[in-house]
Amino acid sequence: MSDETRKSPGKGAGWRTRRGLAAAAALLLAGLAATPAAEAATADGQRSGRAERAGFGESAGRVERAGFEGRAGFVERAGFEWADGRGESAGRWEPAGRGAQAGQEERAGRVRRAGQEERGGLGQWSGLGEPSGRGELLSVVPVARHDAQGVRRFLDERGIAADPVRYGVRAYRLTYRTVDPYGKPTTATGLLTLPTGGARRLDLVSDTHGTMVKRSYAPSASEDFGRVPSYLNAGAGRAVAAPDYLGLGEGPGPHPYMDTRSSVTASLDMLRAARTAAGRLGRPLTGAVYATGFSQGGQVAMALGKALRAGADGHFRLKALAPISGPYDLEGQEMPALYDGRVNDTSGVLYLSYWLTAQNRLHPLYQDPADVFRAPYADRVAALFDGTHEEEDVVRRLAPSVKQLLTPAFYERMRHPDGPLLAAIRAADHTCDWKPDVPMRLYAGAADTDVPIGNADSCAARLAGHGEQVPVVNQGDVDHFGSFAVSAPQVTRWFDALSSPPGARGR
Repeated sequence: MSDETRKSPGKGAGWRTRRGLAAAAALLLAGLAATPAAEAATADGQRSGRAERAGFGESAGRVERAGFEGRAGFVERAGFEWADGRGESAGRWEPAGRGAQAGQEERAGRVRRAGQEERGGLGQWSGLGEPSGRGELLSVVPVARHDAQGVRRFLDERGIAADPVRYGVRAYRLTYRTVDPYGKPTTATGLLTLPTGGARRLDLVSDTHGTMVKRSYAPSASEDFGRVPSYLNAGAGRAVAAPDYLGLGEGPGPHPYMDTRSSVTASLDMLRAARTAAGRLGRPLTGAVYATGFSQGGQVAMALGKALRAGADGHFRLKALAPISGPYDLEGQEMPALYDGRVNDTSGVLYLSYWLTAQNRLHPLYQDPADVFRAPYADRVAALFDGTHEEEDVVRRLAPSVKQLLTPAFYERMRHPDGPLLAAIRAADHTCDWKPDVPMRLYAGAADTDVPIGNADSCAARLAGHGEQVPVVNQGDVDHFGSFAVSAPQVTRWFDALSSPPGARGR
């Protein structure tokens, strides 16, 4: 369920990065990244007849001047320079009531600084959005920008097919209000990515990421695999909201791993914050939402789609759903797979130790780690999941297998869970119990030993029980990262086909 793949400056890629890159490269060499026959008819049209209309400077040190008007006559006027094509703004401005910095004068949400006036724009800002409450936008910080060639290069370097890309992208870290697992107010961060061309009003893609143990690997903080779906879909002409989840990125506290309810509230509130930010940036949203996500994020995408379809926010309309390799069935598939060999030992140890540690904060699973984990792991496991450790460090300091990680008694308890343990497992297992009534596909890989394809089959069976026949797109003999590398561009092409009027592609 992991997509923690960021490379640290001055270091080589982590073991999961290397595995993912090797898998992606092998896929491309083998020709497995080709579009399925059902999508091939639209592929050429996506690449032709659409000249990129970038309205922004792309070279280092150029001040950006946007040509889009937003709400109430808001016009973007950037007052900062990019250091090297990606850097953050030189200054920060805050509306009245947020506290003035030295040398600043605050007047009705405008700041004059060093003789320069910023009116929203691409500098950092804070205090925007609706009245205090969930989804209120607290700040916006530009974190990346690429022209179309740069986006394609970013994807090519990671073994991802780049043909859907027509525009450059600009990415921003949003900080917003949400709630924690107990319903108490907190904050979270996420990545908003916008295309540099295309329609002024944009459809929105929600992309939810996979397992990450280090907070700085979250989409808003790391320029790597976590941004692949954002850059693919924004490069194709849609806005993308990618929540970091609670406790990752710059959000406070520990991450409540696999707590579906709080992942959904953080994702939904990210959509609300993205709506405010996009409007202020002169690219208002249409309200249409296309949901996708990988691994842990595939399960979150299903749950978010269910919430949107049930009317969780009247501003947003679910248009399509395309999760990739999600653990939709912990009780019937993922947990049994730890015992029957369908999940590899290394991933099983990482996921299970992370899940037990996080869930124990929410449910009374155990009081003493020694009741669950063997020595010496009992004394170190909680500290390893504090959000500061590299994934490879966590793996190196834990047991080589689940059986060697857990005490004999708890190993058997996991095989036959009951009580609070079973309740914690089942709390995540209702994401496919609904009738979508929108186009939907489940993407998965037959050789996935992190999240076996049985999860997708189980989800499809549950959806069928509600009268919805959803296809499982089996990508064949690919592993977990391979399923992502193949599926992510296919999802973007499918969203393109669904969002375009008949015959629009290729004009």
